[in-house]
This record gives sequence, C-alpha cells and structure tokens, in this order.
Amino acid sequence: MFPQLTPVIKNLLIINIIFYIGSQLVPVAYDYLAVYYPDSPYFKIWQVITHMFMHDKNNITHIFFNMFSLVMFGPMIEQVLGSKRFLNFYLVSGIGAWFLYTAVNGIQLYNATGSFAPLHGISGNELIAMANTGNNEALTYLIPMLGASGAIYGVLLAFAYLFPNIPLQFLFIPVPVKAKYMIGGFILVEIYMSLSRPGASVAHLAHVGGALFGYLLLKLWKIRKGIY
Repeated sequence: MFPQLTPVIKNLLIINIIFYIGSQLVPVAYDYLAVYYPDSPYFKIWQVITHMFMHDKNNITHIFFNMFSLVMFGPMIEQVLGSKRFLNFYLVSGIGAWFLYTAVNGIQLYNATGSFAPLHGISGNELIAMANTGNNEALTYLIPMLGASGAIYGVLLAFAYLFPNIPLQFLFIPVPVKAKYMIGGFILVEIYMSLSRPGASVAHLAHVGGALFGYLLLKLWKIRKGIY
C-alpha cells in the first residue's frame, strides 16, 4: 500500500512526529515554533521554517493527513528530483504558503487601518486584552500559522505535474481518477474556498500559495512535465 520511504521523506516524517510529541509535552513550544504575523511581538525569524513541523495538538487528523500525503506522494517525487532538490522544493513550498498567508493578512490589515503594522510596539498582554474585546487586528497578531499543509500542497502539485496520468483512488470516489484531475480538483476547491468564505480565506490561500510556489520552482528548474 505504501511506497518505500526515501531518505528525505523518512527524515521529514520523523521530524514531524518528534515535533508533534514534543509540543504535546511542552505546549509553550507553539509560542516559539508556530509562525506569527511579522509585526507581532511573538514573531521570530526561525518560525518561517519551524511552523511547517508544528501541527494542531488538539486535532490529530491535522498531522495524520499531512504525513499520509507526504508518504504516499513524496517518494516518487524525491526519486525524480533527487533528495537535495526535493528538500529544497518542500521548504520553498512551505515558505511560499507562509508568504501568501502573511501577504493577505497584511493587505487585510492595511485595508482596515491604513497600515501594515497598525499595532506595532504593543505588548503581548495588551494584544490579548484587545483581542478579548473583539479587536480583529489584535487577533491577526496573536493567531499563528502552523502545519505542513502548504508544503504538502506543493508536493501534491509536483505529483500531478510529474505524473499527471497515474490513476488515484480517493476514499469517497468509487472509480480511479487521473492525478492531474484529482489533484487539480483539490487545488481548485482551495481557490474557490478562499474566494467564497472570507473568514477562512487566508488559510485556504496558504494552501494555494504552497502549490503556486511549488509550480514556479519546477518551472525555474525546467523540470520536464508529464513523466508518466
């Protein structure tokens, strides 16, 4: 059922599991390893990378489906790109997801306040007090982004790009569907959700960002499309 794990896939799987167990044991890890809006007092530069290895501690399906997708689709991509390139691809996709997530948050802040950093210099405790009164700008500063989903959407895009005609069986679809249609459908759903559900748009756009940056990197590397 599962493909043989390649070196980077195996290490990413191990690191994600270690981070998940560690965050269960030390909940304060979320304050340092999930990624916050850049003007938030909680933002640290390393969070741009570490957020990809953090997952919702109260929802095990968050890490399960991300790691399941990584194990199912990642090895074939790593075999084509090579381990070093695949790792770079994975990280760039995750960073791209963060970039789009942050850019949209920044635009929303600017549209609401006329500034990309309307709460600059305000302490964490003050932000919490403001958030408790329903201040949306404070919530933007306090709610972090976390998870491998952006990087995983880059992986899904790469699979559809490299192996567009491989038939995939999805749990709720009774017949096999070619990868280019199934994964393309997933990405289109994310785009639709980002446009039709304003409250959840930023999270869905992060997934789109992972796929977009993954695609751009494949084009930059001039990777041949449609190996199978």
